[in-house]
Amino acid sequence: METDIVANMRHPRRTAGAVPEADAPEADHRAAGTAALVALFREHQLGLARTALMIVGDRATAEDVVQDAFIDLYRRIDRLTDHDRMLPYARAAVVNKCRTVLRRRKLAFRAGRTHEPPVWSAESAAMLGEERREVFLALRRLPPRRREALVLRYYLDLDEREIAEIMGIGVGTVRSTVSRALAALADLLGEEA
Repeated sequence: METDIVANMRHPRRTAGAVPEADAPEADHRAAGTAALVALFREHQLGLARTALMIVGDRATAEDVVQDAFIDLYRRIDRLTDHDRMLPYARAAVVNKCRTVLRRRKLAFRAGRTHEPPVWSAESAAMLGEERREVFLALRRLPPRRREALVLRYYLDLDEREIAEIMGIGVGTVRSTVSRALAALADLLGEEA
């Protein structure tokens, strides 16, 4: 008899596929969140991967960063109450994961190991064009925070408030960081600021 009670506690009797009334709103919220996340992925995955590429410098790592960001979003889907805020959250997650990648590379460099991004293919190099490639290479030479600010401002065309939210800094700091980054980029490209 005791085993029957324990068995009933572990496996409550339900009709197949039925969701208890208390769980229905939670299941609806999860389904809506999952649908919103799928739509976000379809619409913004490529742009987020390009953003990550501009920050970390190689395609494979950029794709991994974006994939990890979406996995983290999916894991937290139950806690995300405002599905309209998923894009800013995804952008912030991508930038933060790029920072982690760059930190790990710096530690590896100190330990004597260096990161060598994949060699550009002839097709990729031809498509980029010499001028764009020079800008890309100069951008890679900027400190990470300045690079992030420029990519968010001029590649994603975000306003200062959105950049401040993603980077976790003040709006005034965004302005000064972008200004300094533009000046440094101009120096690297041999242009007047």
